[in-house]
Amino acid sequence: MRLANKGLIDRTEPVTFTFDGNRFSGFKGDTIASALMANDVRLVGRSFKYHRPRGILTAGHEEPNAMVEVVDNGSQSPNTRATVQEIYDGLSAKSQNRWPSLRFDLMSVNDLAAPFLGAGFYYKTFMWPRAFWEALYEPLIRRAAGLGTLLPQHEPATYEKAFAFCDLLVVGSGPAGLMAALTAARTGADVILADADSRMGGRLLSDDAQINNAPAALWVDAALAELKSLNVRLMPRTTIVGAYDQGTYGGLERVGLHLPNILHLPRECFWRIVAPHAIMATGALERPIAFANNDRPGIMLASAAQTYLNRFGVAPGQSVTLYATNDHARHVARQLIAAGVKVAAILDSRSNASVVEDCPVYLNAAITDTKGRRSLTRITGHHAGGAFQIDTDTLLMSGGWNPLLNLASHQNAKPTWRDDIAAFVPKHGMVPGLHAAGAANGSFSTHAALQEGRDTALAALGKTTSPDLPLAEDAPYGITPLWAVDGKGRAWLDFANDVTVKDVKLAAQEGFTSVEHMKRYTTQGMAPDQGKNSNVSALAILADATGQTIAQTGTTTFRPPFTPVSIGALGAGGQGAGFAPQRYLTSDQASRDRGAPMVEAGLWYRPSYFPKPGEVTWRQSCDREVLMVRSSVGLADVSTLGKIDIQGRDAARFLDFVYANTFSTLPIGKVRYGLMLREDGFVMDDGTTARLGENHYLMTTTTAAAGQVMRHLDFIHQAYCPDHHVRFISVTEAWAQFAVAGPLSRMLLNSLLDTRLTDFPFMSCGEVQVEGVTARLFRISFSGEEGYEIAVPTAYGEALFRDLLAKAETLGGGAYGMEALNVLRIEKGFITHAEIHGRITAFDIGMAKMVAAKKDCIGKASATRPGLNGPEREQLIGLRPLDPNAAIGAGAHLFIPGDEVERVNDQGYVTSECWSPTLHTGLALAFLKDGRARHGQHIRVVDHMRKTDSLCEVTDPVFLDPEGAKLRA
Repeated sequence: MRLANKGLIDRTEPVTFTFDGNRFSGFKGDTIASALMANDVRLVGRSFKYHRPRGILTAGHEEPNAMVEVVDNGSQSPNTRATVQEIYDGLSAKSQNRWPSLRFDLMSVNDLAAPFLGAGFYYKTFMWPRAFWEALYEPLIRRAAGLGTLLPQHEPATYEKAFAFCDLLVVGSGPAGLMAALTAARTGADVILADADSRMGGRLLSDDAQINNAPAALWVDAALAELKSLNVRLMPRTTIVGAYDQGTYGGLERVGLHLPNILHLPRECFWRIVAPHAIMATGALERPIAFANNDRPGIMLASAAQTYLNRFGVAPGQSVTLYATNDHARHVARQLIAAGVKVAAILDSRSNASVVEDCPVYLNAAITDTKGRRSLTRITGHHAGGAFQIDTDTLLMSGGWNPLLNLASHQNAKPTWRDDIAAFVPKHGMVPGLHAAGAANGSFSTHAALQEGRDTALAALGKTTSPDLPLAEDAPYGITPLWAVDGKGRAWLDFANDVTVKDVKLAAQEGFTSVEHMKRYTTQGMAPDQGKNSNVSALAILADATGQTIAQTGTTTFRPPFTPVSIGALGAGGQGAGFAPQRYLTSDQASRDRGAPMVEAGLWYRPSYFPKPGEVTWRQSCDREVLMVRSSVGLADVSTLGKIDIQGRDAARFLDFVYANTFSTLPIGKVRYGLMLREDGFVMDDGTTARLGENHYLMTTTTAAAGQVMRHLDFIHQAYCPDHHVRFISVTEAWAQFAVAGPLSRMLLNSLLDTRLTDFPFMSCGEVQVEGVTARLFRISFSGEEGYEIAVPTAYGEALFRDLLAKAETLGGGAYGMEALNVLRIEKGFITHAEIHGRITAFDIGMAKMVAAKKDCIGKASATRPGLNGPEREQLIGLRPLDPNAAIGAGAHLFIPGDEVERVNDQGYVTSECWSPTLHTGLALAFLKDGRARHGQHIRVVDHMRKTDSLCEVTDPVFLDPEGAKLRA
């Protein structure tokens, strides 16, 4: 089907590729679709629902049928549009949604069951028997859902992300886009020109149009050369997929997908482009006409056939028939005839159109049926002169043009309906800074596109100089819309999802008259199609069924991305070890030098324990470290705690509103424990805040919630306290902080500080000197022993840790890790985010009295709601097993001894557990219904996952030193 002397492909570079295991040849510049057409391959896919045979419908990103899986170098890309994917040597593609093969798909039996699978059949069919849903229906539906498949193994390919800034972003490189970019660049503006296609020029490459009395392709080449000389960034293969706030646009660039052996290149790059002004010159999409069996292979859009003819040098068929509601089909027919392709007839639905062409023309025409399972063979219908039957292998549809306005609608503004072109067009200001030009604005002639491109660029940049326009055709656009032809067979609207005219009418009949309800009930415009081919026709049919106009019916919501974006591109750099940031302590190397295994906590890597010679299990090391802290002195790096510096004359007032308890009464040089609530009254975080000066505070947060608390403070300040004179900033990375805990902790610090500690009571803070370096010292403890935390600027962190560790070891102490830290805090009954996990109130953890009565705070009113206080709540308690060696697992559930172990009898759950070498027993913290009133009772602890079942005594959560004598020593 390849035509000589036609197309823009490079015939000097043949390319070999495979499709479904069969070897085919094409040329450089071909897509999979154009190469398959050149090899006379009609059947390329199966529809989603009925598995009907489908062929190529379009020539671009809107293709609903020809979607394939591309396998290359260990990567597999499903749902790749064959109309976009360029071929290269070694490319391997295979069809989707069929079994066992494309030609013989056993799932096509669904087509025979079509009368039972109409719109909404999911909702009507799978309601009974109720027990069948989880056991049968859902597994079967999930197995049948989806089109392509992903490889189960890790993908080796790489992706990139990039950022760009410009004065003007031009989206689309057709006549409007090229003229806009030229006009802007000539004024000295910084311009980016992006186009989804591999070759710039838009529809000028698909037509035989003339510009300045010469082939339009020559003008395109000259324009691109000038743009390069003006330093315009040209971005082919880049689809602008979304318009976001503040002039930000998302763009997906296909970097290596058109090349073999792409492991050395990223597959795709996701761009964030910021531009104060952008021009949407995205063109328009031709729409199909709905008639009986309009989905057979060999039926395509007239504009697609024009593209394959002029750009790829491929004849769409041996005998071509055109069916149209406008004059575009005539233009395509003339080009086909000039190329030597037989045109059997032009079927024009209008009654007043011209009949003067070089082929038969029939007016008032309507196609009522087609024949040919895997390829079109015949069409039947009627026209002004009577019935017709035409033997043809190709039918080209032209139902009119829809401006491609998705980008302008991405901020939820709605377009306007124009009767004269029977299409929606964008309104000015739908996206601030975004302007439409050319066919995207409903102007379909080449002259109008050039003029709007020039004028829109000048208006966007505030320029007045108006360069001359090239000479181009300015033919008027006339259309008599035809949405669907009445007939007995199924007339398809959404080819990808198998939605028919009947489905839309049924949705209206059953009360789903809103466009959004109709969309979901029928799946119209969902999944691959995303409404590009089908929405306007479906809206017109819905309008007719409901007795409304199309303008009154409106459109569904346009959402980004315009075309699918792979997760790999969105998360570029986040693969493998880059999935999340890796944060290291200043003591990291010193800890690794001592053999400490690292665990991730809040993106930080922290030592789990510090093994000594002879210790073969983590428990041995953990037990030793716990006893070391209890008997001598231990050192832990706590730099991961969030640190927020808060200053300003309203800092105390702000903290009173943020915290449940009061901080405005905190003296300078003191530290206070604080509890922070969410707006819904549940506990968000806890920590300490130190008052360093009259209007200067330092808040600490838990490691896990550091970022959340910072966002929370920022929201409170902006939403509730904009008049407060207060500023805050995270200084977590600015300070290295170390906990020194144990009976010998003061002795250790006195051996290091420039001035000995004498009177430094519990919950005090102040500046100290360490070998001439100013440090901050806080007397606080997370272990229950006499404890301090000393902070120095990060640059001195490693040196201080090594010095502290050396001195601790001379006193019989040393470093302790996360495992020992957890045991120490459980023995003392201190909570972490294992306990304040998001659905816990201050009442639950026994801190209701911390919510100050004399002031307001975030979450205070919500915390008084019914159900958030009272004996029915699960309250924090301690658990001590009757058998000291019995295992308790975090996540285990609590039951009254003798009750059946089932959900209705659940009394609570375990949040943290450990073996206590201090008390020689297992311990746990848990939440139990009315737990504070049940101290001394026995409770059954059941963990089905770990297969443990034990009996425990309910105790106070503070197991060790309940009076706090050690803390205040």
